Amino acid sequence: MPTWFECLTMTPYAIFFGENSSSEHLWCYHQKAPVSNAKNVRAHNELIFRKKTIAMRSAFFIFASFLFITTNSAAQNIPGAVTFHIYSPHTSFPDTGRAKGHLYDSVLYTVNEHYRDSTVLIIAPKNLDAKKKLDMIFWFHGWRNNVDTAAAFYELTKQFIASKRSAVLVLAETARNAPDSYGGKLENPGDFKALVADVLQGLKAQKLIPQNCASGHILLGGHSGAYRVMARIIKNGGMAIDETMLFDALYAETDIFMDWIKADAGHRFINLYTDHGGTEDETKAMEKMVDEAGINNFKVEETALVPAQLNAHPIIFIHSLKQHNDIVNQDNFRLMLENEPFLRKL
Repeated sequence: MPTWFECLTMTPYAIFFGENSSSEHLWCYHQKAPVSNAKNVRAHNELIFRKKTIAMRSAFFIFASFLFITTNSAAQNIPGAVTFHIYSPHTSFPDTGRAKGHLYDSVLYTVNEHYRDSTVLIIAPKNLDAKKKLDMIFWFHGWRNNVDTAAAFYELTKQFIASKRSAVLVLAETARNAPDSYGGKLENPGDFKALVADVLQGLKAQKLIPQNCASGHILLGGHSGAYRVMARIIKNGGMAIDETMLFDALYAETDIFMDWIKADAGHRFINLYTDHGGTEDETKAMEKMVDEAGINNFKVEETALVPAQLNAHPIIFIHSLKQHNDIVNQDNFRLMLENEPFLRKL
């Protein structure tokens, strides 16, 4: 159990939820000081004072609707960008589906290390222009990553800001640094809708959007193992999704993507795949489904792709010669954002 000093010196997030959501830190609120003799009176009074201080802090964060904002994002220090984190109870984890961690390839990925992080990284242009509606791009990372490493390695912040779109880029944590595609709570009905509300509240707290601003167009993007949480959000998230961008990520859930494409001719689906990323067979199977359903689509080699083709075709399959972990970089993400109909240019 933590001492009163450990309780007092925890971060605000740890004070309320517990460090890494650990139940032992929540014990701080219930600890009873021993007062069996006079020697303990002073210690008891000192402990009560500190417990009251902690209680006051926790009350403040309850009042803030469980949203905790941190603005130190050194890894995302890109000119023209405003970056900050919130912590939302509507991200993937913690979740009962990983209450005992996850065993993969004879390695146990524990709850404390990989399935308790409820971080949301939000990136906005400094000159964001959103009054009544805010367009949002949600990016989901693949295996063995987290929101900050993914944003840095794949240069997502840099590419997003360079696209000069009047929108925000949101990275909600899933399985942190683990080989796991399970989407946790974000697979549940309505949880994504609640996450969108939390993101809007975080932006309003930063005074980046007005209080009456609501969500506008929502786009999903992701790399590799992100396919599952993206598909489940499309199916169960409770929000209209306008576009899906898969970067070497079509491993499964194809029926969900097909149903979504058929549901609205205005839906855009862009699938980039490589020779060695493990997505080629599923991509070819989906191409056949789309053709047999009589849905207009466009197939192209990445080396022959021009921006006008992205604008002209809502369903696109792009074959890339790049390696699996290189398919997002070299401005591919920026290219997608600059050539679609849903995001306004700044």
